[in-house]
Amino acid sequence: MTVNLNANETVIKAGDSLHLANDQKIQGKLILTNQRLFFTLFGESIEKPLLEFLPAHIKELLFFNTMRIIPNGLNIVTKDGKEHKFTIKKRDEWGSMINKMY
Repeated sequence: MTVNLNANETVIKAGDSLHLANDQKIQGKLILTNQRLFFTLFGESIEKPLLEFLPAHIKELLFFNTMRIIPNGLNIVTKDGKEHKFTIKKRDEWGSMINKMY
C-alpha cells in the first residue's frame, strides 16, 4: 500500500483500524503524519484518503470501550459537530500524539 503524502510530510504512526459509521464497520488504516490524520481503505495505491482530519478542524478526542469492556475506541469530534469513531490498538498513545498536534 502506498499513500501520496504532501510536501515535507512524514508518517509518525500508522495502524490497522475499523471506522464505525452508520452500523457499518469499514476496515482500513489510520495514519498520523506531522501535518494531518487520515483514514484510508486497504489497497495497493491510494490517491485520496477516505477521511482526513487537519489539526485545526479537530475539536476534541473522546475514548470509548467496544463491547463495553475493550478499551480500544477513539472518537474524533470535528468543529463542525461530526463524530468519527474508530477502533485502534493503543488508543492512549494515539490520543496523546493527536493532542500534541492541536
